[in-house]
This record gives sequence, structure tokens and C-alpha cells, in this order.
Amino acid sequence: VQLQAFGGGLVQAGGSLSLSCAASIRTFSIHIMGWFRQAPGKEREFVAAIGRRGGSTAYADSVKGRFTISRDNDRTVYLRMNSLKSEDTAVYFCAIGRATSSDEYYTRERYNYWGQGTQVTVSS
Repeated sequence: VQLQAFGGGLVQAGGSLSLSCAASIRTFSIHIMGWFRQAPGKEREFVAAIGRRGGSTAYADSVKGRFTISRDNDRTVYLRMNSLKSEDTAVYFCAIGRATSSDEYYTRERYNYWGQGTQVTVSS
């Protein structure tokens, strides 16, 4: 399984950026897809996740209302980030996992395949 993330970059505070992640996996439709991020000196934290066939989503409180996760049938998951803040600066990772309920989307241990990460820098 390979995950390839695209779309990171430098943006001013208040701006927008979109990330995408392409997954090479045959059973894509039965997995959950998530985004995590890790800022320098901090633990990797949950950002957003989307369930099988896009049926349910979950967001960290810090991004709720600003970020939107979506997925298509072509093995790609997206993260649209609006109203970016300096505290959103981090390396963003996409991941694939399995969950039996949306409560499990937030748990890093539910994800067993990870992409290489893409840097998002928000200047204030």
C-alpha cells in the first residue's frame, strides 16, 4: 500500500490550501481515510477523517468549520483548508485505516498505512 500526499505549501494567514492524497490499494472503498499533522516539537495529532464511501466525517475541534475532508472513488482523499491560521503550520500526513464506528476515527492506532507527509506553512 502506498499513499502519496500533494498540495502543501506556503500561504498567508486567512488564506486557503487544498491537500490531496492518492492511495494505491485495491480495497479503498472499505477503509477510512484520515489526515493528521505534526508541528515541530509536538505530537502527531488528528485533523480529520472520512468513512467508507464518504458516509461520515470527523474533525478535530481546532479545525471544525474551517477544514473539509472528502473522498472520491478514484482512491483519492482531499482536505480543503480555509481561514488558515499560523497554528495550522505543520507537516500533514494522510493515512488509511479501519474502524467499526466513527468514534474510532480520532485514534491514531486505527491507521496502519501512512503517507510521507507534506509541509503546510501559514505565515502571520
